Amino acid sequence: MKDHSPSGSSLLLAQVLRTVARPYRLPPALHASPDWRQAGTATALAACIEQARLAVARNAAPATALKRHFTAALGQLIREAMLPEHGDPAFQAMVLRHGAAHVREYASLAAHAGRDRRAIRTAVDAMAHPARQQRVAQPRLREALARLHAAGSWTALADAARQLRNMPEAAAQPALPPSLDRLLHDPALSRLQRLDALQGDALVQRYQALWDRQGPRQGSPSAIAAGSAAKQRGAAVEAMAAQALQALAQRLDQAGDNGRPHRVVTSLRVPAALSAVAGRAKTEWDVALLCQGQATGMEPGWDICLLVEAKASADAAITDLPRLLRGLRLLAQADPGRLYAFRTVQETVNLRGASLHALEAGEDVSDTVLYCCDAPADTPPRLLGAASRMQLLSAPASLDYAGILAQGRDADDASLEAVWETLLSAPGWHAVLHQYPVLCQVRALMVRPADLLAAVRAIP
Repeated sequence: MKDHSPSGSSLLLAQVLRTVARPYRLPPALHASPDWRQAGTATALAACIEQARLAVARNAAPATALKRHFTAALGQLIREAMLPEHGDPAFQAMVLRHGAAHVREYASLAAHAGRDRRAIRTAVDAMAHPARQQRVAQPRLREALARLHAAGSWTALADAARQLRNMPEAAAQPALPPSLDRLLHDPALSRLQRLDALQGDALVQRYQALWDRQGPRQGSPSAIAAGSAAKQRGAAVEAMAAQALQALAQRLDQAGDNGRPHRVVTSLRVPAALSAVAGRAKTEWDVALLCQGQATGMEPGWDICLLVEAKASADAAITDLPRLLRGLRLLAQADPGRLYAFRTVQETVNLRGASLHALEAGEDVSDTVLYCCDAPADTPPRLLGAASRMQLLSAPASLDYAGILAQGRDADDASLEAVWETLLSAPGWHAVLHQYPVLCQVRALMVRPADLLAAVRAIP
């Protein structure tokens, strides 16, 4: 926050934030060997990247030895990912797609196949739905429509449509011939036929098998069950965080703040007046601690004291932080002179624009936001984030390197120097280069709900 009241409750809130245990915190410097043989592949890569970042920040060129460590560690990461049994099927599928044009074509077609299938089925239903078939008097035409609707492949469907188009009975129906022409000339049908044709290819089948090994497909029962379990864990953490903030609100009220009460709300949803330009910003906050705003001549409103996001795992907050910071910047665009109605689980609350406008989204948001998590704090952190790892693996030079390995040949680590140069200079690699300070920032914001409650109860 830009403006902190000197009231007793504000001092107590600052005390709680200062004293609450931060078991997930990392040291500001990454002390690890850049040699993968000593530190392990992922840790060595994280160490190389962080040392490179520090050199760039000093406007200095990273040491040549550091580049060699990086390319050796990246080469080892690729070799591990290419292991037949224990490797990374997602990366292996990517390598296969990179090296074979028809596999790339299949992947591109498969990415839009769901939309294409819906479009063609809708067009067929408009002509040949069983309910429509029942209204057709001519038996031959009714049978042809049934064949079109029941076609077992997209090629069979196209053949059935052409046969139907050539029937005199169809020509006698004013709406049917143009509908069949549109169907037969629809690019979606051509794409689905091509997809059918490619599915018999051995490399495509290998690609499909690798894709299936990545885990349950989106929308499958297994994926839905996993998503439901994660949602339940997140909801449990959110409930514990709300309980801790409720205890904090009661303690702040006991301390007194010029008679300004505090309250806790959950699922604080940003109103359309602000979220219309949200982009990829966070527009719903899990838990919020509010205090009643000071009278300023307008209708009384509430001020934000603290925002809390609940996460089932420490890693989940890494990908959430950019959205969170954009969400704070979104709130800070509020007009200081008006009230904004935020819907919550409890009721709609009016927040003062001045309070929202005072929110900051800079490097230090520790007095504005907490992440709450109940995951074990003694689990070793993943120093090379999943997104950074995949960006390193999916670089063109990395894919070429892996393609050589896939052919049974040995690859030269020096060919990965292009990834090193890109890491140091390309804007699109900023998040990879700065991954360790971001990891430190996220984990410094993270507390356990039980520790937060203990810090509140420890207030004298």
